[in-house]
Amino acid sequence: MTLEMAVDIMRNLLQTGLILAIPILGTATVVGLTISFIQSITSLQEQTLTFVPKLICVSLAIMLSANFLLKTLVDFCISMFNLIPTMAQ
Repeated sequence: MTLEMAVDIMRNLLQTGLILAIPILGTATVVGLTISFIQSITSLQEQTLTFVPKLICVSLAIMLSANFLLKTLVDFCISMFNLIPTMAQ
């Protein structure tokens, strides 16, 4: 395995990990900022007001993007398995 191949595998790994994390982290960030904004307007500082909506929205985001996440992960695994024969050279 050459250095270029190792760098390419690492780049693909990091890129796939970022693509898989974006729907979940993006949802949590948007919901957290929205709830924080509402809390600052109403002066309510209850911690459970941020946790429960985030939990619900992140669960929904996982369910709605599960097909995309699974397809992306399977495509990455297939491409890595296809690279195994070329690593021995």
